[in-house]
Amino acid sequence: MKSFDFTVTNPVGIHARPAGELVKFAKNFESEITVTNQRNGKSGNAKKLFSLLSAVVKCQDTVTVTVEGADEETAFVEIQQHFAENL
Repeated sequence: MKSFDFTVTNPVGIHARPAGELVKFAKNFESEITVTNQRNGKSGNAKKLFSLLSAVVKCQDTVTVTVEGADEETAFVEIQQHFAENL
């Protein structure tokens, strides 16, 4: 299992459009990817839109992203890059 913390700078946080893009990207991996909002303690599965939205991630919230599974090394690097470029 690997994890990293990330502070969301997207003005709308992880809302509908950025969440949809993240879900689409996360589905490329076999590993389980979980996003936990440190502000409110809520978590969401990065492969399920409504689960991800339930974490209520707003701009300037810090999230912990956890990656666990068969392809976690690759998924970890690519998800980290996706967050940096899009969120």
